[in-house]
Amino acid sequence: MSEQSPTPEIVQYPLLPLRDVVVFPHMVIPLFVGRPKSIKAMETAMEAGKSILLVAQKSAAKDDPGPQDMYAIGCVSNILQMLKLPDGTVKVLVEGGTRAHIRDVIDVRTHWVAEASAVAAEGAGAPEVEALRRALLSAFDQYVKLNKKIPPEILTSLSGIDEAGRLADTVAAHLPLKLEQKQQVLEMFDVKQRLEHLLSQLETEIDILQVEKRIRGRVKRQMEKSQREYYLNEQVKAIQKELGEGEEGADLEEMEKRIKRAHMPKDARKKAESELKKLKLMSPMSAEATVVRNYIETLVNLPWKKKSKISKDIKQAQEILDRDHYGLEKVKERIVEYLAVQTRVEKMKAPILCLVGAPGVGKTSLGQSIARATNRKFVRMSLGGVRDEAEVRGHRRTYIGSMPGKILQNMSKVAVKNPLFLLDEVDKMGMDWRGDPSSALLEVLDPEQNHTFVDHYIEVEYDLSEVMFVATANTLNIPPALLDRMEVIRLSGYTEDEKMNIATKYLLPKQMKNAGLQEGELSVSEAAIRDIVRYYTREAGVRAMEREISKICRKAVKQLLTDKKAGDDKPHRITVTPKNLDKFLGVRRYTFGMAEKQNQVGQVTGLAWTEVGGELLTIEAATMPGKGKTITTGKLGDVMQESIQAALSVVRARSRRLGVKEDFYQKHDIHIHLPEGAT
Repeated sequence: MSEQSPTPEIVQYPLLPLRDVVVFPHMVIPLFVGRPKSIKAMETAMEAGKSILLVAQKSAAKDDPGPQDMYAIGCVSNILQMLKLPDGTVKVLVEGGTRAHIRDVIDVRTHWVAEASAVAAEGAGAPEVEALRRALLSAFDQYVKLNKKIPPEILTSLSGIDEAGRLADTVAAHLPLKLEQKQQVLEMFDVKQRLEHLLSQLETEIDILQVEKRIRGRVKRQMEKSQREYYLNEQVKAIQKELGEGEEGADLEEMEKRIKRAHMPKDARKKAESELKKLKLMSPMSAEATVVRNYIETLVNLPWKKKSKISKDIKQAQEILDRDHYGLEKVKERIVEYLAVQTRVEKMKAPILCLVGAPGVGKTSLGQSIARATNRKFVRMSLGGVRDEAEVRGHRRTYIGSMPGKILQNMSKVAVKNPLFLLDEVDKMGMDWRGDPSSALLEVLDPEQNHTFVDHYIEVEYDLSEVMFVATANTLNIPPALLDRMEVIRLSGYTEDEKMNIATKYLLPKQMKNAGLQEGELSVSEAAIRDIVRYYTREAGVRAMEREISKICRKAVKQLLTDKKAGDDKPHRITVTPKNLDKFLGVRRYTFGMAEKQNQVGQVTGLAWTEVGGELLTIEAATMPGKGKTITTGKLGDVMQESIQAALSVVRARSRRLGVKEDFYQKHDIHIHLPEGAT
C-alpha cells in the first residue's frame, strides 16, 4: 500500500518487543509471551484485525523496555493462532508481513502502541539481482548439506521462491547470526545489498562448517583408533585371564600409573612408556620381561622431582656444627658461607668439598653433621678398593645381571634429588682392565656436566646438579683432573687440648651410654684423660682414644656388677685418676716428654711427617771393621737412603774438624738402622 504512494501512510499497531528474536517478512514462528504489556498487546491485536508490529529489543536483559530500548525497524505481522497456557503465559503463532519504520511509540498504560509506516523494497529489478539470487540459492544448498541441523526439505521450499527479497529474508531466518546481524539484514531495504551481504555471510559460515567437518573427522578417527586399541587391550586381558595371567595385567596398569606419577622429564618418560609397551607384548615368564621390568622399576624409583627443603638458618646450622664437632673451624666456616649465599641466590650450584685429613679426625661424621645443618638427607658411598668403572656409571643392559651404578642406586634409596652425598675414601680407588672409576667420577663432580649425568644402565640423562657432594680422603693421592674439580679443606690432627675437650664432651658420655653406665657411676678426671692422650695413644685423630675410654667403661661395669654380687649394695662411684689408670688400661705404651735426656752414642731421634700424622724415629748407627761399605736396614725408601748418603757426605767433609782419621771410611763399614724406616 505504501509502495505506490509518495508519502508513506502512518498506521497505528499494537507493539510487541521481542527478546533475542528478529522476525522477517513471510517467516512463520511460534512465540511465548509472558509480560503483561505484551499479553495485552496480543489481545488488542486479536480484537483489531490480528495485525501486530514485532520489533527486537536492543538488550534482552530489559524486562520493561522503553522506546529507546527498541530498534527503529520492525515487522508488521499477522497472528495465525493464539493459545493461553495454564501458567498465565500465551503461546502465539505469527507470520511476518512487511518491514515497517517506527515513527513514534505511545504508552497507553496497558501496552505499547507504535505509529509506523511500511517500507518498500528497493532495487528488486536490478540486472545483478537474479544472478545474486541464484548464487545465494546455490550457496545455501551447500550450507544445508554441511549443516545437519537444517532439514533438507527447506531447499524444496526455497527453490519455489522467485522473489529475490523474500528468498534473502528466508535464508537470513535460517542462518545462525547474532541478533545485531539479523537486525542489520532487516534494515537493508535494497534487495541487491541484502543479497550480497547474505552471500558473504553464507560463505563465511560454509568455511566455518568445513573446518568443523575436518575437526570432527580427525576426532572421529582418533576415537576409532582409541576404541580399537581399547577393544584389543580388553581382548588381550581376556586371553591373559584365561591363561592365568590376569594379575600381570593389573601389575602393568599399576606400573603405568607409577610412570605418570614419577614426573619424569620428557625423554625419560618416553623411554619408560616405550619399554612398557614392549613388556605388555612379552610373556611374563620370559627372562627378557624380567630385565625390562627391572629397568622400568629403576626409572620409576629415581627421584626426578622430589626435594628436601634446604635449611637457610645460619645460626641454627652453626649450632648444629658446633654441637657435633669440636674445632674444625675452616670447614664449619665454609658451610655457613654456602648457606649465607644461598639466602641471597635462589638457585645455586652446591659446593663439592673434599675433606682431607688423618684417620679418626671426624671426616665422615662431619659429613653427617653438614647434612643435618643444611636439612639434607644423608647418603654415603664408600669408594675404598673400588676398581670397576661400572660401580659409578652402571652396567649396560646387554649384560646378564646388569644394574645401575652406586650413584643412582643411592639416589633411589634416599628418594630425594638434593641429598648430601658422601664419597668416602676417594683416595683409595684403584684401576684395572675394567676401567678407571676416578675418571667416571669426573662427570659426577663437575658442576658444568653433572646436570646431564648418563648412567650406562638407564641410558637417559639424570640431573645431579642439586646434590651436595662431599668427598673424604686421608691423602691427596688423587688424580689431578678429579682433584681439580673439588674444593680441598685440610683437617689437621687434633692438639692435646682439643683431644681432651673431645674426650670430655663427646667420647666419654657416648661410651658411658653404650656401656649402660648412669651419670654418677663413673668419673674420669681431667688428669687421667690427659694421661690417656699422652701415654696410651699416639695418633692424629681420636679413634684409639675412644677405644681406650670404651675399655675403661667396660671394666667399670664389670667392677660394679662384681661388687653387687659380693653383697655390697651401696651405690658405687668409680673414679679414674692417673694413679689407678694402669688398673684399667695396663702399663703405659708410650713415653712423653723429652726424647732422650742425655745424648746416646750411635743413636739419634728423628721426626718424620706423613699424610696421616707425625712420627718419631729412633735412628741407630754402628761401625765395624770392613771395607768402607754403608749398610742400611729398616725398609728404607729412596728418599731416606739419599738422606743417609747426604749425612755421610757431610761427616766426611768435616772429618778433620771432628777428629776422624782419613782412612777410617776405607777400613770400616757403617751400619745404619731405622726400626720404622718405611714411614
